[in-house]
Amino acid sequence: MQNTTIYSRFAKSASRFCGRPIVFALAVATIAVWIITGPLFKFSDTWQLVINTATTIITFLMVFLIQSTQNRDTEAMQIKLDELIRATQGAHNALLDLEELEEDQLDAFRAKYQSLAQAARLRVGKGSVDTDTPEA
Repeated sequence: MQNTTIYSRFAKSASRFCGRPIVFALAVATIAVWIITGPLFKFSDTWQLVINTATTIITFLMVFLIQSTQNRDTEAMQIKLDELIRATQGAHNALLDLEELEEDQLDAFRAKYQSLAQAARLRVGKGSVDTDTPEA
């Protein structure tokens, strides 16, 4: 069951469209036409204002489009990672949904895993293997 908003559908479609090579080529062609027309308009303030205004508007709108796409992709990836953690025997379910924790809570988890990594590197340096599970 897919319940998407009009904005979500628009953002996905626009993102796919704007990411195509032909759209990039069109943007380059637009800049080339603007540069070529410079002498025709005597490099006037209006000539400069046209490209500045157009690129500012496009950039402003694209920021929201990119952020929407990035948020959706990040959320989907987090859900997939949560499922992998949940489905892996021996994995710590406390690691589910970490992105919702406060910074100090994340720092505590990070410190724990940095400590585990440092201990594993020391063991490897002494010729041991660095694979194990929390239960081992």
